[in-house]
Amino acid sequence: MSDIVATPVLKKSPNGAVPPSERLSLRSAVRWESGLIVVLIAALWFGFAQPNFASGTTVFFMGYNMGEIAIMALPLMLIVMIGEIDLSVASMLGLSGTLMGLLFQDGWNIYLAMLAALVVGALGGALNGVLIAKLGLPSIAVTIGTLGLFRGLAEPLLGANSVSNFPASLTKIGAAGVFGTHFSFSTVVFVVLAIIFGVVLHATPFGRSLFAIGLQSEAARFSGIRVDRIKFWLYVLSGVLCAFAGILFSLKNASARYDQGTGLELNVVAVVLFGGVSIFGGRGTVFGVVLSVLIFGTLQSAMTIINIDPQIQNIIIGVLLLISVIIPNGGEALRRIRARTRRSV
Repeated sequence: MSDIVATPVLKKSPNGAVPPSERLSLRSAVRWESGLIVVLIAALWFGFAQPNFASGTTVFFMGYNMGEIAIMALPLMLIVMIGEIDLSVASMLGLSGTLMGLLFQDGWNIYLAMLAALVVGALGGALNGVLIAKLGLPSIAVTIGTLGLFRGLAEPLLGANSVSNFPASLTKIGAAGVFGTHFSFSTVVFVVLAIIFGVVLHATPFGRSLFAIGLQSEAARFSGIRVDRIKFWLYVLSGVLCAFAGILFSLKNASARYDQGTGLELNVVAVVLFGGVSIFGGRGTVFGVVLSVLIFGTLQSAMTIINIDPQIQNIIIGVLLLISVIIPNGGEALRRIRARTRRSV
């Protein structure tokens, strides 16, 4: 990573202390995560109050339902931390799974079909990266466009058909826990990736550079951080991991369809923002996102057990998304509005 970060990111005052802005950001993250722990306890209390919740089956299906969402949330967390967004995550999941199914149906070896899907994920991420990092286009507009593009490319590949003859040795990853446990395969993948992301984000110069970009992009650029390069590769990483999530999604359901994962981008964004990652960039932790995944998974499992309508569940997710944006970022939004008002006077 040394070729990306030229100088230390965390600037210090003459006496060696961390500036107040950094201390405030750290305190805000700790306070939000403490609140998430309280919410998780409340969600677990709500879950255990439901019949048949306290079982290994609940643990398995919690991971089964949240696994791919959690995996896609990790690269999105980094993108949001630098002040950008990627709304094409679920469409890439659908495109990659559809492509893998089509190639396998046409006689490709399943592992070569997976590799092709990952390559498409990298290319899709690179497209986002070029338009956003190199051309300077707004990420929300670009990724809304590629959301439609990726889904539009997936539809003619299979149309209304589906592919469901994947090898049983691979589709069984969605039918049972790993190594006799109650943890789904996607859960194990998420845990491993979360550990890697946590180390990179919180214990390396590259991770500190992401905080710097999110806090002050131009200052980070002048300090020697290659902002555009980092943005580009973060979008490539997002494309690859979303494609990988698409492969897992197709295999666990033993079926590939062009419309798989439709609407999941809302869940992914909600998980990231509810985990304490600031929509303005510069603040967030992997631990917060992990807590958010646990909260969403617990609530979803409990609501499913008591047969709450999926539309109501979506409303609840929307409310949590609004809460996660308004509460931690309300003060910052007001400060920005006041600053603009003073400049215009």
